[in-house]
Parts: sequence; C-alpha cells; structure tokens
Amino acid sequence: MSVKPQTAQVSAPCWSCQAEVHGGHFCPSCGRILPLAEGASYFAFFELPSRLLLDESALEQKFLQLSWKLHPDNFVRADEFERGLSLDRASQLNDAYRTLCEPITRVEYLLAHEGARKTGGAKQQAPPELLEEVFELNESLDELRTARAENDQTAELRQRLVAAQSNFQENLNEVDAELKQAAAEWDELLETDAATGSDAGAMSREALMKRMNEILNRRSYIRNLVNIVQNELAQD
Repeated sequence: MSVKPQTAQVSAPCWSCQAEVHGGHFCPSCGRILPLAEGASYFAFFELPSRLLLDESALEQKFLQLSWKLHPDNFVRADEFERGLSLDRASQLNDAYRTLCEPITRVEYLLAHEGARKTGGAKQQAPPELLEEVFELNESLDELRTARAENDQTAELRQRLVAAQSNFQENLNEVDAELKQAAAEWDELLETDAATGSDAGAMSREALMKRMNEILNRRSYIRNLVNIVQNELAQD
C-alpha cells in the first residue's frame, strides 16, 4: 500500500468546453460545475491536504462558502446534467463536512479511504490492560440485574457502576489523547515530505496508520463499555 502525502489532482477535460482542468469544483475556463474526480477524498473536496489536525473554524468557513456556491438554487436555469451535478455535489459537501469536522471520524475516514481501516470484528477482544476491570464490570452488571429483578437494594451496586463508568471514561480520554498525538505525527510526516518533495515517509505513514487503527479499535471497545454502564444506570 502506497500512501501519498496529499491527494493528487488528476487532469481531465471539462465536460462542457473541453479545457484541461486539474481538480476543483468549477472549470476555470467556462465556469461550469465539474464532476468530482473518481477516488477524490473529502480532503480534496475542501482543497486540503490529508491533515488530521485541521483548523475547524477555517473548515467551517470553507464549508459555508462552498454551500453557497454549490447550492442547487444557483443552477435552476442550467441544463439537466449540470443540475444533477449540483445536487450530487451539495450532498457530497454535507457528508464531507460532517466527517471532517470531528477529529475521530476524520481519522476513521482517512484510514478507510487509504484502505487501512480494519475493525476488530463482530466480537472485539478486551484490551489486555482492561481485562480485570471488564470482568468486575460484568459481575456487577449481573448482580445489579438480579437484585433489580428480586426488588433488592441496588444503591451499593449502582455506586460500583458509577465508579466503573468514571474509570472507563478516564480510559477513553487517555485513548483520545493518544490518537491526537498519532494525528500530530501523521501531519508532521506530511509536512516533511511536502517540504522535501519526496515520499520518504511512506513506510512511516503505513506503520502509523496501523497504530491509529489499533487505537480506534481500543477506543470503540471502551466507548461501548461506557455506553453499557450508562444504559444500565438509566434503568432505575
């Protein structure tokens, strides 16, 4: 798997005037809206490199600008083909923004786009450092459900679950910090290769994507534990 530091723009003729274009939303010669290049990423949609620590306010401004330019109301007098392009592009814009405006979904998308997102399967294994806590959580859940069914006192059991929830949330915060650090390392590799005009960091990026994939799987497991406890506590 070869990973490019930035999404390459493929040159192609404009569908309307046949002028050569290199990406972008509109033909620089005739101003017609262009089809999105096959395989183009959401980062390319916003004319951004594949960075993971984005300026979210700048991304929002770009989104608002494109929302206005690509709005179907601007193409009511265009032919059917161009109106269809506008509708597709407006939908793609919303999907791209929702994905890139959140740090976690941004990393998930990057890995998926590069073919590097591998989930833990239908039944994920508990991270080794949490095995004991997960075992204790399952015991507490079983005891609480039994006590609730028998109308016994559940206050002490609920306190244990609240403590477990707090602990898992702390674990989740630590994982998020780890993922943010990995994202910073990704961006640094991109900047280095962009400055040198090389792809020397390809192997490092592949290793980093594997690491980020593992972090995301661990995060998904811990997030699920937090949700389980929250749902159980909401029963009373």
